[in-house]
Parts: sequence; structure tokens; C-alpha cells
Amino acid sequence: MGYLRIFNPHPVKMGDGAQPEDLLLEVHLREPILQVEVGKFVSGTEMLHLAVLHSRKLCVYAVSGTLGNVEHGNQYQITLMYEHHLQRTACSMTYGPFGGVKVVQRRCHVTKQFVNTMCLDQDYLLQLSSWLLKTKFPYNEICRDLICIQSVDGMLMVFEQESFAFGRFLPGSLLPGPLVYSPRTDSFITVSSCRQVESYKYQVLAFATDADKRQETEQQKLGSGKRLIVDWTLNIGEQALDICIVSFSPSASSLFVLGERNLFCLKDNGQIRFMKKLDCSPSCFLPYCSVSEGTVNTLIGNHSSMLQIYQDVTLKWATQLPHVPVAVRVGSLHDLKGVVVTLSDEGHLQCSYLGTDPSLFQAPVIESRELNYDELDVEMKELQKFIKDFKSQGVWPTTEKEDDLEVSVTVSPNFDSVSQATDVELGTDLVPSITVKVMLQNRVVLQKAKLSIYVQPPLVLTCDQFTFEFMEPEMTSTVSFSVYLRRSYTPSELEGNAIVSYTRPTDRNPDGIPRVIQCRFRLPLKLVCLPDQPSKTASHKLTIDTNKSPVSLLSLFPGFANQTEDDQVNVLGFRFLGGSHVTLLASKTSQRYRIQSEQFEDLWLITNELILRLQEHFEKQGTKDFTCSFSGSLPLQEYFELIDQHFELRINGEKLEELLAERAVQFRAIQRRLLTRFKDKTPAPLQHLDTLLDGTYKQVIALADTVEENQDNLLQSFARLKSATHLVILLIGLWQKLSAEQIAILEAAFLPLQEDTQELGWEETVDAAVAHLLKTCLSKSSKEQALNLSSQLSIPRDTSRLKKHITLLCDRLAKGGRLCLSTDTAAPQTMVMPGGCAPIPESDQEEKAVEQACSAELFANHRLLRQESAAPEVSALQGVFE
Repeated sequence: MGYLRIFNPHPVKMGDGAQPEDLLLEVHLREPILQVEVGKFVSGTEMLHLAVLHSRKLCVYAVSGTLGNVEHGNQYQITLMYEHHLQRTACSMTYGPFGGVKVVQRRCHVTKQFVNTMCLDQDYLLQLSSWLLKTKFPYNEICRDLICIQSVDGMLMVFEQESFAFGRFLPGSLLPGPLVYSPRTDSFITVSSCRQVESYKYQVLAFATDADKRQETEQQKLGSGKRLIVDWTLNIGEQALDICIVSFSPSASSLFVLGERNLFCLKDNGQIRFMKKLDCSPSCFLPYCSVSEGTVNTLIGNHSSMLQIYQDVTLKWATQLPHVPVAVRVGSLHDLKGVVVTLSDEGHLQCSYLGTDPSLFQAPVIESRELNYDELDVEMKELQKFIKDFKSQGVWPTTEKEDDLEVSVTVSPNFDSVSQATDVELGTDLVPSITVKVMLQNRVVLQKAKLSIYVQPPLVLTCDQFTFEFMEPEMTSTVSFSVYLRRSYTPSELEGNAIVSYTRPTDRNPDGIPRVIQCRFRLPLKLVCLPDQPSKTASHKLTIDTNKSPVSLLSLFPGFANQTEDDQVNVLGFRFLGGSHVTLLASKTSQRYRIQSEQFEDLWLITNELILRLQEHFEKQGTKDFTCSFSGSLPLQEYFELIDQHFELRINGEKLEELLAERAVQFRAIQRRLLTRFKDKTPAPLQHLDTLLDGTYKQVIALADTVEENQDNLLQSFARLKSATHLVILLIGLWQKLSAEQIAILEAAFLPLQEDTQELGWEETVDAAVAHLLKTCLSKSSKEQALNLSSQLSIPRDTSRLKKHITLLCDRLAKGGRLCLSTDTAAPQTMVMPGGCAPIPESDQEEKAVEQACSAELFANHRLLRQESAAPEVSALQGVFE
């Protein structure tokens, strides 16, 4: 720390390292160095000197050298000319001819003697210049540089070379920003903590009240001291990283400000000349004049280790650097012009240039000869055969993923002897846990194997991430974890998913090819459900028909039936750990099963479990023609009630977040008012601001608690909605005898999200998916098959349109429509560009036909297809496009 190094790099060949003679000087100054500048800082000479800024000291050095007998024998040293001890901690500095101060050196031919007059004040400069012009004596003007240091607390300290001039506090300064001096306007320009560019005239700073005088006297109030007034300001809305001034000509210059996300180019008066939004976070920049008249080139380094060159706002060049640059400059080294010098935060100094090395290769002259087309045809066929064989082999090895790694999941049939459930919210029920084992066996060497386990909430895992290293083939690794129910509501699925991602190295790619293996497993029903007394009454009932004689529930659910009671053979009661009850009945005379419950969504798990166990039962008996069907009315009304509840919670969440944001803004405004009152030197009454602050704080806390409670209710509502969606899809599949591919399309349309958020919710996503199905595979004419392009989804005003689309989907399926992903149909399709999207035909004629075709037995809620106005309804995506 505190090392000053001066380098003179020599051009080297590609691959050569740094040379020892590149380092001219290395001095340990024993204090951290904040900034280094070169200028005319010593009076009485035009030689350049080195100014080094420390945190509490400013030092000016002279650099000199002694020639040796050979090049590497040259010696360099620095000599301290003067130093200033600072009373405040420094942050940065700038230099320049502040106030236009110059030194006049005249040569008078009087009796063959030279009289030198130096260090004249500016007031006498015009008189002396006029006298010299009249007498026609030759004279020279020598510029000198003054130094301005900015402290951490916002004070500007001006030094006139060896002496201290004055110090001024910038008004409203909280944190120091970049500082630069503009010689053309004689102004200091900085970016304040208010994120605005500010310009202060040097003359205003010089005649303002002294910073050391804290109290104004009557004489200062009468006019001896002036208030520090800003020349102009510009709000850029972000913090600045650096400021630089580039002069096109003596009459024009531009001010460049590098922000956190944008590059600003300003005029001398603070007006924006242009601005450029940057793609990456910048780290440094350097503007310089371009060869094109009226334009400026800008070098910008970013944290992606890229160096970009802009001409005004146009990107002209981009190159990759081996490090993140924190400083960049352009110079000439050993007759090599335009050398780009970059410095990293680790002290890596690199000199480079833009362009490419010229190629000295010259292609030989090709001898002209006649073409033999027969030979060319034979060669072309050979090449095509080689390409075909290569494509059949594939670019990557054709080894199957199952051959690389085998994944098997085993779920324990019994509960853990000691439950692993922690932080449960289920009241007095003892929550059980069950152990799941995952075994991985590799065939080849694999790298970076990572196992991730996912189950549906509120099911939780004791551990869901595992990492493996298969350094040798034929290795076996086994991990185990426990699963239990944490919250008081029912999960939407009992299936879990084990996903293994790994990389397999090959000869073409030593780093490995990424691959993924997925293995699904099923958790037992008893993990979330307990046996209970059956109930004779229920609000929601479903009847599942089969083509086989009824099976004893005792054999289907052995863990939930009492074998000593005969009446338990055809009726079973279930109680979920959350508290809801479900009853399952098997008919003694018909081939039917009834499931009933007080909550509609609770029917899903028992219904799905019943169908799966029936299929397993008949598969064990060798029966292959077992089928289930559903002939009742679809419970769309109950399903729509759950949709409305979920949508209402989303709307409430938006309103609560907006209200919380308003209260937070109010709280910060009151804090600023109180802080201003407390910082005021003259005590003033608080005017009940403290009471208002306390009340607003309580409102913020209460609203935050309400938002958390609403989010928890929204999570539970989404789980119930997913359970009801699974049930509706199952009933539609049994009702219309849909294939597995068609059921998969319905699941993709109705269950597109694993998590529900305010930005992208279930309602708008499902509405867009169902509308797409209605316009493609379920369309009734070629006019309806206009495909909409994708657009941004937003939360709808209500759920009436979604419910209408779902009802229309069920009606199209009832009329013989079939789901398919292929767009190859008999009728031609048209692609509609944005602005001309074809709406879903929902005119009066279609709705009347739907009402006539649908009977009360088919839909219990057919009143949703009510008559609309004569104008057709516009698609939800069309409004976004227009």
C-alpha cells in the first residue's frame, strides 16, 4: 500500500511477459494514494510536476533522471518540492488554470539588460499587457495550474501552488461525487448525492463566505461575503461514476457523465446533447475527439470484462479483456499511437491496440484448367454420403442417458419410528414422516452430479439438494431424506420428482455435456390422511362408473379399513391432517363408486387414489379391458367459485401492496421533516410530527402483517385451485374418454405454473392457453384458426372471460372436438400480425347454438353462456397488440 510506480512499456511479441526495464521508478510513500495528476504545479517554471493525493496530505514531486552508459542503466528519482497537510480527509482532486491566472514574463531591451517581472495579479495584467503592446516589447504568457481538493464532507480546498487560497463547503453535500474543472467556463462540475449534476463558477467560490467562519457577522451580512449559488443543475436520476470534459474546438466543448446505467453528454450550459443506455454495468470510461467532425469517441469498460468504443451513441467496436478495467487511457508509446492502457483492480496493467495483425500470406495463383463435371459429381456424392453418415452418428455420443446413470427411488412402506416433522402448524395431530431413498449408479465417469428433490407444498423435505462426484465407473451412491406435511391444507399432488443434472465428458468436449435425468415417485396416502368415521351427508358428491363388478374397499385401502367390522367393506371414511373429511362408498348392486366431501377440492386425492388402485387391482388379475367413466354433470360452478376466491386474493394483494407503498412514502417524508427540524440550529416546534410518525409506523407494520397473511392465504388458495383443476381434468378425461396425449394437453393448458405470483398469475396464463386451444384444434371453421402472436400477459379485470372460455372449451369437447398440438388441419390457417388479431367468434348466433345444444344435465352452470351484445367480444391478446 502506498507504492508509486512509473512504467515505460515496450512493445513485445504475442505471448511475451513484462520486461524488467519497463519499470522506471518504484517508491514507497508509506500512505495510501488516492489520486495522481501531472501539471504545472511549481511557480516560476513551466516544467511538469507530479501531484500525489493522500488522505491527509498533498505532495508535489519533481521527476528527474540520470543517463547511464546503457539503456537499462538509466536511473530515475523523485524530489519533494512542497507538501500541504490537510485538515480534512480528502476524497479526490482536480487541477487547472482557475480564474484564468497567468504569469507574464517580459523582456525589455533597456541598456542590454533583461528585467523579469513575475507573479503579477490579474488586476494589473491588462494594464501591463497594454503597456507592452504600446512599447512593442516582446513578452510570453506562462499558464500555471492550481489544485482543488474535495474532502469527504463536501468541502472544496483550493491551493495556489505552494500556498493555500480558500475553502468552501458545497451546499447540501452529503457524499462526495466525481469532480472536474472546465477551463472554458471556469467552473467546477460535480454530481451531488441528490443525483444531479451541479456547476459552480470559480469566481462565485472565490467571493463566497469562508468555510472556516461558521457564524455570519453583521459585516458579512452587509456584503463582504456572498452566498454560494449553483450556476446550473441537471437531474440525471442515478449516481455518477466519473466525469470528463472533451473540447471539440476553442469555442465548443462537451461534458460527459458516466452513470450507473447511462452515458450522458451535456453542453456547457447543462443541456443534454445526447444520452446512451448501456447494456452492462460500466466500470470506467474515456471520451476523446473522433476523426469525424462533430462526433466524440468514448471508450467504456464494464464489469463483463468488455471494452466498448462508441461514436456518440453508435457502438463501433467491442473487445474482450482478460480483466475488469477500473481505469482506461489512450497514449503513444515508442512511436506506437493509439495505445489503449487499462488497469484492473488487482493491479494488472495492460497496453493494447484496436485492430488485427496484418496477414502477410498471399494466395498463390490458381492454374486455370478445364472442369471435369463427371469427377465433380462423383466427389459430391462421396461428400454427401460422408455427411449423411456423420449425421446418423450424431455430433454427440449416442449413449442413452439411462446407460450413463440409473436413478431409482424407494419409498418406505412404514412411517419413521421418530417423526422428523419440525415447525408444523397442524394443531394437536401427530404429524408422521416417511423416509425416501434415492440410489444412483453410474456406468461411466460423470462430473458435477446434482440431485434435486421437489414435492408439492405444504409437503416439505428434510433435505432437497445433494451433490455427487462419480470419478470412477460402476459406483453406487444412496441418499435418504424424510417427507412430512407442515401446513394445515392438503397438497395438490402426492407425486414427487427427483431430478439429477450432470455433465458427461467426451473427446469433443472435455468439460462435459450437460444432461438431466428425471425420476418420479409416489408418496402414500396415509402420509396426509387418517382413517375416520364415514359421513352420510356432504355438500359435494361425485360418482365414478366402471365396467367391472365393485371391489371390496377393504382390499383397495387396507390401511384405512377395520377388518373386524363388515360394514366397513363398502364404505370408508378419511380425515386429512388439515381437518377436512371425505367419504368413499362402493355400490353393492351397481358398478359405481361415490366420493363425497364438504370441500370440493378435497375430492381430488381420494378420487385419483381410487382410480389408480382399481387399475392396479385389475392389472394384477390380468384384466386389460377395465375402464372408468363419468356420466354426471361437470361441477364447473364449484370450480368457478374457487377461481373467484383465488382471483379476489390476488386483487386484495395488489391493493394492499399499493397501500403499503403509500404508507412507506408517507413514513419517509415524515422522517425527512423531523430530521430537518432536528438539524435546524433554531429550535422549532415539531407540530405533532412525532405523533404522526408513530401512527404511520403502526400502520406500516399492520399493513405488512396483512400482506403476509394475504400471501399465505393466496398460497393455500392456489393449492386448492390446483387440486380442483386436477379433478376437473380427470372428470373431463373420463367423460369424453380422452387419450393420455389429450389429457397432457389439458394439464399443460390448465396447470402451466408451479408457483403463482402477482406479476404472472394463473388466471391470465390459463385464459391465454384456453383461447389458443379454441382458436386452433377446437376451432369450428377456418376463420377461427387465426393464430395470435405472443404478447405480454396482465392481470384481468375479472374472471368472467376466463369462465366463458372454459365453458366453451367443454362444449367444443362435448360436440366431438379433439385436442391436438398439430396445426395441420383441413382448413387453411392464417397468421395474423399484431394489430389485426382475429377475435374468438363468440357472437349471438354461436352462443344461441351453444345454449340450444347444451342441456341442463350436461352443465349445471349453463347460465354462464348468457347472451351478449351484437358486437363480437375482442380477444384478451388483441387489446395488448393494438
